[in-house]
Formats: sequence, structure tokens, C-alpha cells
Amino acid sequence: MLITPAYAQAAGGAGGAGAMVQFLPLILIFLIMYFLMIRPQQKKMKEHRAMVEALRRGDQVVTQGGIIGKVSRVKEGENEIEVEIADGVKVRVVRSTVSQVLSKTEPAANAG
Repeated sequence: MLITPAYAQAAGGAGGAGAMVQFLPLILIFLIMYFLMIRPQQKKMKEHRAMVEALRRGDQVVTQGGIIGKVSRVKEGENEIEVEIADGVKVRVVRSTVSQVLSKTEPAANAG
């Protein structure tokens, strides 16, 4: 038995609204991933960036390598700080490797 071309064309015509319904689960999965994974990670990165930019001399910090030390010098405009890890032992550390600030120092009072 042969199928006529007109009959074959009429069978494939239901694609307009059906295609949107097929993509709906994919869109929902993307939205769930955005709110559960991507957005919190962006928020955490923003908080870390603010913490690193607010580092001052005298802050006690922990690096990603687990080294605890006190910030002895902050180089403005550069990507590194100097951390004293023992009496007289200072190391240069990339700012972004500071993972935690243990204790903050109070800002210096303005002499005026």
C-alpha cells in the first residue's frame, strides 16, 4: 500500500505548541541550577573579593595553604600583601589566596 504525499504532510503539522512544552522541563532545570548553584557561588565570590580588598595592616589572616599570620604590609595597587608568620619571618602572599580573616584591626584614628 502506498501513502500519498498529502497524507504524510498532514501527520507532521502539530509542532508549534508541542515544541514549547518539550523545552519546558529543560528551562525549569536551568532555572533550578541557577538558583541553587550559580547564584550562591557568585555571592560567595563577591564576599571574598570584598574581604580581600578590605585587608589592612595588623589583620590576622589564614591563607589557602593553611598558614596563619599577621598582615605587615599591604601594597596598594598590587596583587600581593606581606604576611608575618613568625617573629622576623615575612612572606609575600597573593591577595586572593587569603581564605579567612581571623581578627580585624580597628582603623587608625584620624589625627585632626
